[in-house]
Amino acid sequence: MRLFKISRRAIFAAGLLVLSFSVLVDAQERRRGFYTPPAADTIHAIPAEHGMVVAQEKIAARIGTEVLKRGGNAVDAAVATGFAMAVTYPRAGNIGGGGFMVIHSIDKHEDIAIDYRETAPAATTPTIFLGQDGKPDNAKSRDSALGIGIPGTPAGLALALEKYGSGKFTLAELLKPAIDLARNGVVLTDDSADTLPDWHRRLARWPSSAKIFSRPDGTSLREGDTLVQADLADTLSAIAALGPRGFYEGAVAEKLAKAIQDAGGIMTSDDLKAYQPVIRAPVRGSYRGYDIVSMPLPSSGGVGLVETLNILEGFPLDQMQQGSAGSLHVLIEAMKRAYADRAHYLGDPAFVSAPVATLVTKDYAAKQRASIDLDRATPWADAVAAAPLREGSNTTHFSVVDSFGNAVSNTYTLNFSYGVGLVAEGTGVLLNNELDDFTAAPGAANAYGLVGFDANLPGPGKRPLSSMSPTIVLKDGKPVLVTGSPGGSRIISTVLQVIVNVLDYHMDVAAAVAAPRLHHQWLPDEVRIERGFVDSALEALRAKGHKVIEPMGQTSANSIAMTSNGLLGAPDPRTRGAEAAGE
Repeated sequence: MRLFKISRRAIFAAGLLVLSFSVLVDAQERRRGFYTPPAADTIHAIPAEHGMVVAQEKIAARIGTEVLKRGGNAVDAAVATGFAMAVTYPRAGNIGGGGFMVIHSIDKHEDIAIDYRETAPAATTPTIFLGQDGKPDNAKSRDSALGIGIPGTPAGLALALEKYGSGKFTLAELLKPAIDLARNGVVLTDDSADTLPDWHRRLARWPSSAKIFSRPDGTSLREGDTLVQADLADTLSAIAALGPRGFYEGAVAEKLAKAIQDAGGIMTSDDLKAYQPVIRAPVRGSYRGYDIVSMPLPSSGGVGLVETLNILEGFPLDQMQQGSAGSLHVLIEAMKRAYADRAHYLGDPAFVSAPVATLVTKDYAAKQRASIDLDRATPWADAVAAAPLREGSNTTHFSVVDSFGNAVSNTYTLNFSYGVGLVAEGTGVLLNNELDDFTAAPGAANAYGLVGFDANLPGPGKRPLSSMSPTIVLKDGKPVLVTGSPGGSRIISTVLQVIVNVLDYHMDVAAAVAAPRLHHQWLPDEVRIERGFVDSALEALRAKGHKVIEPMGQTSANSIAMTSNGLLGAPDPRTRGAEAAGE
C-alpha cells in the first residue's frame, strides 16, 4: 500500500513565501519510475506577487528567490540557482555537465537561447563507441570515461549573467551561497536521499567519488547525513575569482583532464580551453493564439514540441475530455510522428543541415495530421514522412520569473543520475556521460531508447542531440507559462502535455503538472503511461492497436504560470523536495 502525503507550508519571513511539496511513496516504487497523481483537492498552485523560482531542490530554489528579493532579475536568480544545485542536487545539478537556457528579456526586448551543451573532445571519432565486432558497445558510452563530454555549465551560466543579468550582482556574489554550502556541507534529504543509495555502487567504483558520497564504513550516505564537498568549494571559488577561466584553464582544467585520462578518457586541457557556449535564436511556433519559444538544435526539444503542437492544433482538443481515449490517441499519434522526424533528421547544426524550417511549418503538420487514423494506431514504420525532407537549397529543470517581466527556463544535465559517477580528483566535479546521446551507429538506440542515424553520429567538437525543452509560452509578447522537465526522451512529451493541459483544458498550472502523463517516442513502438488514467480509456487505446505499458519513467515539470492574479508556481509532486519559492 502506498501513502501519498503532500505537505504544503507557507513561510512568510522577510517577504519570502516558500512552499514545498513532499511526496512520500514507497521508495522502491519511486525508484522504478512509478507515479500516482495525488488527490485533486491536495494540489494547489503556489502564489507569489513579485518573483518566483520553481526547482527540484528547495535550498537552491530559496537561494534564487533571495536574489530576486535583493533586486536581481530572473537571470541573476537562475545563475545562483544553477550553481547552488551543483552542490545541493548532485544527481543532476552540475558544473560537470551542460544544458540549455531560454530567456525572455524585457530589457533587451528579445527572446534568446543559450546553448551550453557538452561537446565531444577533439580526438572523438564516429566509431568511438563501437566494439571490436563493429557493434555499439554501450559500456563505452555510458559507463566509461569515453562518454564524458566537455562540460558547458560554468561557461553557459557565466555568459547568461554577462549578457542578460541585471548588473547588480557579480558572478562571485552569486556563487557565494554555493561555495558556503559545498564547504560547510548540506544535509542529505528528499530526492538525493532517495536516489543516492541506489546509485552509490556506480559512484563507489571511483575512489575519488567514494570518499565524498560514502560513510566511513564504505556504505552510501543516507538521509540525515551531511554531504561535504570541500574540493568543489575550491573549484567554485576559482570560478568566482577568475570567471570561466577558473574552470577551463589553469589548475582546475589540468586536474579535470588528468582525472579523465587516468580513467581511460580522451579529453585534454586544450579541449577544455576551447569550449564555448553559443547564443542562438530560439525555435518559435504558435499554438491557438499563443507564441511558443523553445530551444533550437542541438536540442531537438523545440523542433519536436512545435511540430507536435502544430499537428494537434487541427484537432478540437477543447471539445475532447482531458484523459479520454480520443484525446490520448491524437497525442500519441502526434508524438510518434515528431519523434520519427527527430530520429531521421536532427543533429548538431554546426555539422548537419536539418530541415527545421519545414518541420515546424503548419503545412507540414497538416500533412502529418492527415495521415492519422482516428480509429487505429499507426504502425511505427508508417509514421515516417513518405519522402525524405531536405532543407531549402537530455537532467533537472527550473523556472524563474521576476517582477520586471523577465523569465528563464533552464534545463541542464549529467545524463544519467550522477552522470558517469566519476568525481575528478581534487576538483569535486561530478562528470557527465552525455556523449551517450550520440548515435553509436546508424539505427542504434541510446540509453533512453531513442534511435538515431547519421545526423547524430559522434565527431570532434560536436554537440550530441538532446531532448531538453526549456520553454516559455507568450501571449501578446508577455510570458504566461514557463516550463520544462528532465526525463531524457520523455522531456518533449512532458512539456507538450503541460502546455496542452493549460492552454486546451484550462487547467490550473499545478493540476496540469500533477496530471498523469504518457509518452510515445516512435521506437520502441509502445505507449508508456503513468498511473491515474481511466481504465476504460486505456482499454480503448489498446483496442485501437496501441501497446500500453507502465511505468513511463520519472519526469519533473517544475513550472510557473503568470496570471492576472499574479504568479502561480507548480513544483512537480513526482520529485520529493521540489519547491516553489516566491516573494
